[in-house]
Amino acid sequence: MSTEAKITKTEARKPRGLADRGPADIAATEAMMRVIREVYSRYGFDALETPFLEYTDALGKFLPDQDRPNAGVFSLKDDDEQWMSLRYDLTAPLARYCAENWQNLPKPFRSYRAGWVFRNEKPGPGRFRQFMQFDADTVGAGSVAADAEICMMAADTLEALGIPRGAYVIKVNNRKVLDGVMEAIGIGGEENAARRLIVLRAIDKLDKFDWVEVGKLLGPGRLDESGDFTKGAGLNDAQIAQLRAGLAPLAEQVEASTEAGRQGLAELNEMAALFSAAGYGPDRIKIDPSVVRGLEYYTGPVYEAELLFEVKDEAGRPVRFGSVGGGGRYDGLVSRFLDEPVPATGFSIGVSRLLAALQALGKVSTTPEPGPVLVLAMDRDVAGMSAYQRIVKDLRDAGIRAELYLGSAGMKAQMKYADRRGSKVAIIQGSNEREAGEVQIKDLVLGATLNQTKDREEYLAKQAQAQFAVKVEDVVGAVKKVLARHG
Repeated sequence: MSTEAKITKTEARKPRGLADRGPADIAATEAMMRVIREVYSRYGFDALETPFLEYTDALGKFLPDQDRPNAGVFSLKDDDEQWMSLRYDLTAPLARYCAENWQNLPKPFRSYRAGWVFRNEKPGPGRFRQFMQFDADTVGAGSVAADAEICMMAADTLEALGIPRGAYVIKVNNRKVLDGVMEAIGIGGEENAARRLIVLRAIDKLDKFDWVEVGKLLGPGRLDESGDFTKGAGLNDAQIAQLRAGLAPLAEQVEASTEAGRQGLAELNEMAALFSAAGYGPDRIKIDPSVVRGLEYYTGPVYEAELLFEVKDEAGRPVRFGSVGGGGRYDGLVSRFLDEPVPATGFSIGVSRLLAALQALGKVSTTPEPGPVLVLAMDRDVAGMSAYQRIVKDLRDAGIRAELYLGSAGMKAQMKYADRRGSKVAIIQGSNEREAGEVQIKDLVLGATLNQTKDREEYLAKQAQAQFAVKVEDVVGAVKKVLARHG
C-alpha cells in the first residue's frame, strides 16, 4: 500500500445566490438590452459607466448601516484602511459621480447605465446576491414632468420589447403621500427613520405576501418557513389599520391630513394630467396608492413596472412575474455631497426578471448562436497546421465565425466536438487534399438527415450536397452557400 499522502482536491462549488450564464442566456440578454438602450437613447439619455466598488460612506445613510459595513453589502478594507463596498444599486454611484463632476455636467444630466449590483442578503428562489440592472436617470430637474417622462419611457420600453398593451402597467404613487400617513400615525421625524424603513420594506412585500404576513412585519415581526425571524416595525393594531387605510384607493381624507400628503396628491394629479396629454391612458400608466418602493431615499413620485400576464411553470401551475422594474424621485441623494439642492429621478429595470418574462412570452430567443465553422486538424505538423490557419483566417476575414480544432483527439472525436459546438459546417483537409489544393466541406445539418431519407435518388442527391470537394481559394464562397441553405 502506498504511504504517499492522499492529495485532497479542491471542491468545485459556486457561492450561494450566484449564477453561471451560458451563451444562450448571454445572447438573449444582449438582444433585450439592445432594445432598451435604443429606447433610452431615443429619449435623449447618454451612456455612463461607474465602478463596481464605491467607498462605503458614499453609498449613503439610506443604505446599509455604517457601523456594520457588511450588513446588506459586500465590503472590504482598502490598503489605507477605508471601507469599500460592491455597489448595492446603480443610483448611489450615480449620485457620487454627479457630485464629483457637477460643475462640468450639462444640467439636467440624463444618463443610462447597465451593470451588475450586489446584495449581501439571504438568497432564495429567484433572489440572487448578484444581478443586473438597467437604469435611466435625470439629475437636476425638479419638475414632476421629469418623473412623468420616465414613466412614459418605461411603458415605451416594455412595448418595444414586445409586451403588448394590457399585459403590463406602470403604477405610480408619491412617497409624500405615504410620509403623510406615517406622520399621522406618529412615526414621523428623524428619530423614527429606522422604523419608517422597516415599514417601507414591509409594505413593499405586498406583491409577495398577504396583509396578514405584512401585518406581522409591521408589528412584532415574522418567522419565515426556514425558521429565520425578521424583526418588525413595532406598530400597534390601530397604527397598522390606519396605515392600511392610507394605502387604499380614494384615501385622500387620510393622506391630505398633513402638508406632505397634500403635496403628494397635487403632484400625482399633475402627473396624471401629463400622462393624459401625451396619450398614456390608465391602460398603460395609472395612479396606485399601494406602490411604496423599499428604499428610504425616495422623496416624491415612485413607480413600478408590473407585468399582468400569467404563464405556466414546469408543473403546470400559474406564475405571474409581477414587478420587473421601478424607481422614483430621490432629491436628497446627490445633495449629500454638495452645498446646493440637486433634484433627481430615475427608473431601474431588473434585467434577469424581465428577460425571464420575455422568454416566457416567446419574445426573446433562447436558441444559442450557431457554432463556428470547424476546421479539423488532420495533420498536426507545421505544414498542416499552417494550412488550416490560413483557411480559418480567410473565413474570419469574410465575417464567418470559424475555429481551428486545437485539441488532441482524432477525426471521430473532432466530429463529435463539432456537434457539441453546434457547428453547421466542418472543413476537412488531409495530406491528399492539401497536395491537390482542395478541402472537403461537410454540411453537418444536411448530413444528419441522410439516414431519414428512403428514396435512393434523393439520398444520392443529398449525399452529394452533404460532403463535397472545392479548391482552397473557393472555400469562403462554398461555406457561405451552405450556411445560407440553413438560414
